[in-house]
Amino acid sequence: MAEKLEARHRAGIVLAARKVEVGENDDPIELCFERGWSDGLPVTPPTDGRVLRMLKGTRRRPDEVVGRIPPNLAECTVEKVAINAVLAGCKPEYLPVVLAAVEAALEPVFTLHGLLATTYFSGPVIIVNGPVAKAIGMNSGINALGQGNRANATIGRALNLIVRNVGGGRPGEADRATLGAPSKYTCCFAEDESDPTWEPLSVTRGFPRGASTVTLFQGHGVEAFVDQKSRTPEALTRSFAMSLNAIGHPKLVQSARAILVLSPEHYAIYREAGWDRKRIERTLYEATIRPGQELVAGAGGVGEGIPAGRAQEMVPKFHEDGLMVVRAGGAAGLFSAILPGWLAGRKREELQPVTKEIRDE
Repeated sequence: MAEKLEARHRAGIVLAARKVEVGENDDPIELCFERGWSDGLPVTPPTDGRVLRMLKGTRRRPDEVVGRIPPNLAECTVEKVAINAVLAGCKPEYLPVVLAAVEAALEPVFTLHGLLATTYFSGPVIIVNGPVAKAIGMNSGINALGQGNRANATIGRALNLIVRNVGGGRPGEADRATLGAPSKYTCCFAEDESDPTWEPLSVTRGFPRGASTVTLFQGHGVEAFVDQKSRTPEALTRSFAMSLNAIGHPKLVQSARAILVLSPEHYAIYREAGWDRKRIERTLYEATIRPGQELVAGAGGVGEGIPAGRAQEMVPKFHEDGLMVVRAGGAAGLFSAILPGWLAGRKREELQPVTKEIRDE
């Protein structure tokens, strides 16, 4: 009611976005579909009151320019981010996370325009670390990569709606995905930081413990991994390597990054053996190295593969910084997940994950 009165009497924040009038007998949700403001699912109509309430989730000025959104390089203000956060179904307390995600996506090395326009499956994957995840009720446990949690679902959705509605990135136009993936609606979750001996992704990415961050990765998902019999870290690592080697194509190497989402039961095997994040990631990298003669084009009667000149090399699946491990998932089930990256990752210096600290001013 406070925001409705504020909007009605023009008190406080003045909204700058163009207002679309809705007829008395019109359905505003259907109007959003008709105007192309939806990702195919119903959206929450962004009334003045809802937008004003969303803006109270940050102390940043509504007219502050966050950046220019591709493909049209349209100027995006905090207010426009708030409008799309309303459309996505966010709560006001999610807005700082959405703003940080937008800023991360606009870093040149994230290559948002290329990610949008690729014919591949990928889109933005968002991983949240730090106190903010618990404060806004994000899910890092049971079904963390699935449905049912409002923050997980709507934060990722808001970023994709901003690209669509502000930047003009619509499927069949700038978005040229051959098939796409359900993760292009949203793919957002929090890392499980319940084990104090585990180094969170944010710390690995250069931020202090206790900082709230978003990490954006160019990927898609989810590919299932099942191993219910390996009981040593060495055996489990070899098992993981089999699935990691298959992403994209078993004979494509150093062309994509990947995230391994390590479940609690699989993590326990490493933890009990004293393996930390660095050892897990390094050993996984080494376990994916294979003879080039098995990977060259034509080997095994398969046309796909690397150039014949690399036949005598021992070739890793990833660049040395190409694999990230994140902890999440329910306490029962010897299942983990792989989130494969965009194949353009072969240009490792030009295309990288991006981590931003979440701020509200």
